[in-house]
Amino acid sequence: MGIFSRLRTVIAANINHLINKAEKPEKMLNQILTDMSEQLIESKKAVAMAIADEKKLERETNNQKARAEEWQRKAMLAVQAGKDDLAKEALLRKQEYDNYYADYNKQWEAQKESVERLKNSLRELQAKIEDAQRKKNLLIARAKRAEAEQKIQDTMSGMEGNNASFDTFNRMSQKVDELEARAEASKELSGFNADTNLERKFAELEKSDSSADKLLEDLKAQMAALPEPDNSKN
Repeated sequence: MGIFSRLRTVIAANINHLINKAEKPEKMLNQILTDMSEQLIESKKAVAMAIADEKKLERETNNQKARAEEWQRKAMLAVQAGKDDLAKEALLRKQEYDNYYADYNKQWEAQKESVERLKNSLRELQAKIEDAQRKKNLLIARAKRAEAEQKIQDTMSGMEGNNASFDTFNRMSQKVDELEARAEASKELSGFNADTNLERKFAELEKSDSSADKLLEDLKAQMAALPEPDNSKN
């Protein structure tokens, strides 16, 4: 389990170093994941070596067992041949390899348990790194949003502290309102003058028409009062 303790120490040291430098969150997260991935590769290599050692112990254990069984067979062969002394020597050798087998088997079992723990830890670490990779973009988005909000707040705070800028803006706003009101009044007056002139022209025309009618009526009245001409003289 030592390799994972070293892994955690290295990653923690790198994270603390980045935080102390106050790097941007995006850069920090990318660097952390890079460090994790590199350490994961090293951890896989270490676990692979542990598995290789376990396989080697397994082979040596089986070898010791096979040697003990071989001397057992030889001892039985010596007994069948009536050579008890040779059988005793074979049994002593068998016992020797039995002891070797017991020692190697104990180490092999311990190594198997260690390898299994390492595999579980490696799977857990890999799952956490994959989860961190999935969350990275969300964290970066949250960090950028927080940074943008902070900039807005800083800008608003700076503007609120500078009342002269707001006063100038308000005065300019009032000035624009005043100019618009004047322009609207001029437009309205211009329309009024145009309407007045037009009405006056029609009034004069009506007046002129009315005088002509009166003159025509007077003429007809005068003509009607005249005596009719005497056509008999012709």
